[in-house]
Amino acid sequence: MATSRADVEKGASSSPRKAKQEPGKVPAPLYPQHEGEREWTPWLVPSILVANITVFTIAMYYNNCPAHNARPGRDDGQCVARFLHRFSFQPLRQNPLLGPSSATLVKMGALVWDKVVHGHQGWRLFSCMWMHAGVLHLLANMLSLLFIRSAISVGASGALFGLLGAMLAELLSNWTIYTNKVAAVTTLLFVIAVNLVLGILPHVNNFAHIGGFLTGFLLGFVLLMRPHFGWMERYRLPAGSPCTARKYLPYQWALMAAALALAVAGFAIGLAMVFRGANANSSCGWCHYLSCVPTKSWTCAN
Repeated sequence: MATSRADVEKGASSSPRKAKQEPGKVPAPLYPQHEGEREWTPWLVPSILVANITVFTIAMYYNNCPAHNARPGRDDGQCVARFLHRFSFQPLRQNPLLGPSSATLVKMGALVWDKVVHGHQGWRLFSCMWMHAGVLHLLANMLSLLFIRSAISVGASGALFGLLGAMLAELLSNWTIYTNKVAAVTTLLFVIAVNLVLGILPHVNNFAHIGGFLTGFLLGFVLLMRPHFGWMERYRLPAGSPCTARKYLPYQWALMAAALALAVAGFAIGLAMVFRGANANSSCGWCHYLSCVPTKSWTCAN
């Protein structure tokens, strides 16, 4: 009896009887690779990149530093890069990240705790993700893409830190399938460190960085668990060779269970504290330095 092409592609045998798979033995390949498959063209990340640059350009156009900074009584210094005219940046004392003023960021949809909780402006939770405090902030976030209370904050850094945290969790959870482990860990830690240092400047919310990283780190153990090395190698061995029957290792299941419990508890406690108006700074006098460190060159006040 002839075998159809679909049966061959699914790994079916030409024999009327289906071959039985012995436990603990490597099975025959189920899905052979096909040549000539259509190449996938990425579009999502480039689209997000263009959208972020467009929103930043609109913010700088609206900011118009030469017109607003020339008002009587303003002595904050000259605009940076005045040759850009209305696209020039605020004085470094106001914004060392080379960007617009805090007033412009607020009007454009920056995240402000008081406006979200008491002003019922929940849309700021979404609008702030498309905004950036300056050129340096924008570049740092876009570079991350290429790798994945009273203070205002803008940018998608929290989401990007979530991706970085998920990548680190995926690396730790699936440690056995990676070969160049040191290089992967070093690259991730370097990108994380650069963005954390950037977060101590004004208008960049380092708490969003930290919260995003922890959330992504926990969810990475839950969503990105892969079969261990021994299971993956079974398809490279000759059919009938001895192999492991365990797809995941015990430590992977333990990490997934612990991470899921911590993520659910963290979300519940965090949301309850936010909408109750709790101020964590009242019980932690130094925590605000994690998000902004004032210097002689700039201030952390709005």
